[in-house]
Amino acid sequence: MSIPASNSTSASEQAYLTVKELIVTGELPGGELVSEGDIAGRMDVSRTPVREAFLRLQVEGWMRLYPKRGALVVPIAPGEAEHIVSARWIVETASVRTVVRDERARTELLADLRSNLEHQRSLVETGTAAEFSAADADFHRLIVRAGGNPLLDEFYTGLRERQRRMTAHSLIRDPGQISRIVDDHAELSDLIEAGDVDGFADAVERHMNRVHGLTEGGRK
Repeated sequence: MSIPASNSTSASEQAYLTVKELIVTGELPGGELVSEGDIAGRMDVSRTPVREAFLRLQVEGWMRLYPKRGALVVPIAPGEAEHIVSARWIVETASVRTVVRDERARTELLADLRSNLEHQRSLVETGTAAEFSAADADFHRLIVRAGGNPLLDEFYTGLRERQRRMTAHSLIRDPGQISRIVDDHAELSDLIEAGDVDGFADAVERHMNRVHGLTEGGRK
């Protein structure tokens, strides 16, 4: 993994994006101590852009820096999964409630969801956990975006990377659930097509709880 280092700004941005992706996909697991030298060697860049990336990631809460020791990848905090699931449930259900009242928006959303589902199915056998977690996040983001509320859309965007990290963590724990997730997504699409908001609310809650290893009622 090498990047062009024509200037410190582009190298710093690439280091930031690279390290964040490694954290989100679980390649750098929570609790691991990482050195600037390790990442610089992996990316074939100097330590300066990596240091800048680590500082930025610390501000965002992804890393915790320890002078002369390295950077600790911050684990998923206790209760974080429950809180994210709760927030997602509220936003997705509200979006579906809006979408089903607009036939055009519902038709366009269903076309986008089915295209995404085809992509997910193509990843079942040959895709990586990182690729599937991205497709999974995109599926749910399509639902929120179709609701047409820019404030909810922006809020949901802020959850995307933490959602991806949780999903990647779950897939590492149980790779066999990818097919079940695709089946759940197909069910959610069918419920949107039927205009069944209450059914969607129940199904998406079960889906998120199951994927992230939460008990029923995990949504607070």
